[in-house]
This record gives sequence, C-alpha cells and structure tokens, in this order.
Amino acid sequence: MRLGIFKDWLNKVGQVFTRRGVDEQLLEELEETLIAADVNVNAVQEILETLRSEAKAQRLREADDVRACLRELLKGWLGDPAPLMVSPTPPTVYLFVGVNGAGKTTSIAKTAHMLQRQGKRVLLAAGDTFRAAAIDQLQIWADRLGCDLVKHKEGADPSAVVFDAIQAARARGMDFVLADTAGRQHTHARLMEELKKVHRVAEKALGRPPDEVLLVLDAVAGQNAIRQAEEFSRALPLTGIVLTKLDSTSRGGAVLTIRRQLGIPIKLVGLGEKADQITPFDPDAFVDGLLAAE
Repeated sequence: MRLGIFKDWLNKVGQVFTRRGVDEQLLEELEETLIAADVNVNAVQEILETLRSEAKAQRLREADDVRACLRELLKGWLGDPAPLMVSPTPPTVYLFVGVNGAGKTTSIAKTAHMLQRQGKRVLLAAGDTFRAAAIDQLQIWADRLGCDLVKHKEGADPSAVVFDAIQAARARGMDFVLADTAGRQHTHARLMEELKKVHRVAEKALGRPPDEVLLVLDAVAGQNAIRQAEEFSRALPLTGIVLTKLDSTSRGGAVLTIRRQLGIPIKLVGLGEKADQITPFDPDAFVDGLLAAE
C-alpha cells in the first residue's frame, strides 16, 4: 500500500520550514494535496492546525520529524485494527452491500477463500437477484472455490435467499454464510428498503443481528465512495468497510474521511483480482504507505 500522497509535499519540508516556524505557503500546498486526495475539508483543517501547533511546540524543522507527526495523527484517526467478528454460535453471517461495480461479488469470493485457508466451511448466498449476471458470477466463484451456494431465480426475493442460506448452513454444519445483496445505485430508494428487509430477515433467522454488515467501496471512487458510505450508513447498521482496488491508482484519502467522519472501521482491503488478494486492513501499513518517500 505505497500510496505516497504526501511524498512530494514532504520532500519540500526541509527546504521551506524556517526558524520562525511553519511556512504558510507549505501548509497551503499540503491543503491542496489533502483535498486532491479526497480528504474532506474539516479533516484537512484539523490536520493543518495540528501540524501548525505541533511544529511550534516541538520546533519541527526536518522532514522526518514532520512525517512522524503526521504518522501519529493519521494513525490516531484510523484507530486500532478491527478484526471481523466471529459468532460463538455458527453460522457466522456476513452481509455484503454496495453499488454495482464496486467489486462486491469478487470481495465475497476472496473473503470466502481467506476463510477457507483458515479451515472454515463457507456457504455463499446469491442474494443479488436483480442481476442474473451477479448470480452466475457467484456460481462461477463457488465452483472455483468448492463452496456451497444457495441461489434462487433472477428476480426472486433477496431476503428469501438469505433466509434459506442460513437454514442450509445450519443443516450442513457450515461455519460461515457470506451473502451477496442487491446492488444498483445508493440513491435508489427501493434498494435501501430491500436491504433493510434482508437485514431484518437475517436477524430473525439467526436470532441475533448479522455478525457483519460490510459495505464494499471502490477506493478509486474518491468522493463518490464517501457519499455511498453516508447513504448506506443511514439505511443499515454498517459494521465495516471492504475497500477494493487499494493500490497505486487510489488516492487513499477517502479512507481517512470515512473513518473520521462516519466512524466506520475499514476491515478488509482488496489489492487485486486474484482470490488471495485480500487482507485485513492494517492502519499502520496504510499510513506508512501514504507517507512513503519512494
């Protein structure tokens, strides 16, 4: 995760800091860097004020000192790693939500593969019945991974698919149910009502809320990813974010904004298209990537 959004700015620090303290032109350039990286305005101002006060208090002059100050600030925002919840009473159920094109179905498959490598038995639920292609795609992944799959016909009630999947998982002694849900756009009112129903039905079938409600976001989407997080969090009790395409093409600041503004932890990150290219989110590694010098 060598995103390096602060790279060019940090290279100037040693030249522009003065004996009087922080050079305001340098801070203006940092402001532009942060906004371009999809960090929201309030967070940008907080970063600037913190750097200004810390530079004065600690007499920061060197690039390494400023990098260390930024590192502590950003790691504080992201908090400690937030592992996926696992129920003591199987099956553990994860609902995956998100708009079409964010990488939802692929993220489900990669999460299933990750759990299988831990020796877990995983069942997939093809709850995105709005698109036949979504059902077919999940079937292909289930065949490839050797997972059980519960599916209905295109246009069926997504809640019924999830309910049947939970019942099947119990009967077959499965450890996890990973459920796809309806995609479409986050501004689609009917979609949100469908998702609320899926959550209610899953809770009824389990006798407890789903263990995770994971919003899949495309890191490259920037500000649009932030708006999606806002809309989905109004409709559902989101427990975490799965961030896809977090590589050199991502500007990264959306992660900081979502965590700081909405308080939703990032739980998993996708780094490519292969089944094994998903990993628990590491806040330390992410911040180090933002501050990478190369």
